[in-house]
Amino acid sequence: MIKLIIRKFIKNHENVSDGNVRKSYGILSGVLGIICNIILFAVKLITGLFMNSIAIISDAFNNLTDSGSSLITIFGANLSSKPPDKEHPYGHGRYEYIASLIVSFIIFGVGIELFRSSLSKIVHPEKVELTALSLIILACSVLLKLWMYVYNRYIGNLINSSMNRATAKDSLNDAIATTGVILGTIIGVFVNFPVDGILGLVISGLIMYTGFITAKDSVDFLLGMSPDPELMNRIQLIVDNYNEPINYVHDLKIHDYGPGRQMASMHVVVPPQMTVAEAHYIVHDLELKIEEELGIDIVIHIDPAKDIDENPEIYKKHKPKLYKQTR
Repeated sequence: MIKLIIRKFIKNHENVSDGNVRKSYGILSGVLGIICNIILFAVKLITGLFMNSIAIISDAFNNLTDSGSSLITIFGANLSSKPPDKEHPYGHGRYEYIASLIVSFIIFGVGIELFRSSLSKIVHPEKVELTALSLIILACSVLLKLWMYVYNRYIGNLINSSMNRATAKDSLNDAIATTGVILGTIIGVFVNFPVDGILGLVISGLIMYTGFITAKDSVDFLLGMSPDPELMNRIQLIVDNYNEPINYVHDLKIHDYGPGRQMASMHVVVPPQMTVAEAHYIVHDLELKIEEELGIDIVIHIDPAKDIDENPEIYKKHKPKLYKQTR
């Protein structure tokens, strides 16, 4: 279904490397999130009030804050798509990570509030009313949240968006939490125990954990993480399959300025007898090949021997040869 919606509302949807297309994906996922979460909030709030269930009412307000998260997703998509300017020569892609961090704060805040309400419900338990219609409504809300998880994960992987991945995690946790509410409500009918309040505590812990993990991922991106081993292997594979003489690759560094905005540098060892012009042609062609296949703007430094930068003796050995070749 999400693929059909994408084809209908996103022009040139296959070109996910284009900034405007990525922006359209972010806006679409945000709008869908707002619509779905407002529906879920209204349905769960009415159901929770009818059943006198703090767990369901808290779950309803969790969905309402998810609408706020979706709104932030829309703003994040717009801000991160802004082109580079004088103050931000590498673009504004990291706005997306900041938006994810704000989403994590909202998630954590909801968890704390739910924790407080659940404790109150345990201290002052109240009878929960159960009907078949209420269970059906809650089951449908679980299915809707699972669909939201699927489409956010799909878009997140498609456009490499941390915002959508964070929203997908939150949607999955909501589905799990509501499932727990359903099971706990059924059990609570047969036992004289504050199951509703205890379930609220469990759900609040799950929500706060999600907020913490989402915040950690966002902060890692903002601070700068070690390069993805899979991406490093792909760069190494391109070098290995290159048909020019490159003996060794080292000091690969990758800098992330937002999804689709990666810059890198590395050193390659070429035969010492190669002229500067020949080496320049090889690394320039390799830079273009890596950018074309991986979308990474890379700068490659030429070394005539392995460990020449770290070993002065190697440098002294090769310096006269290099000097004579370049005269």
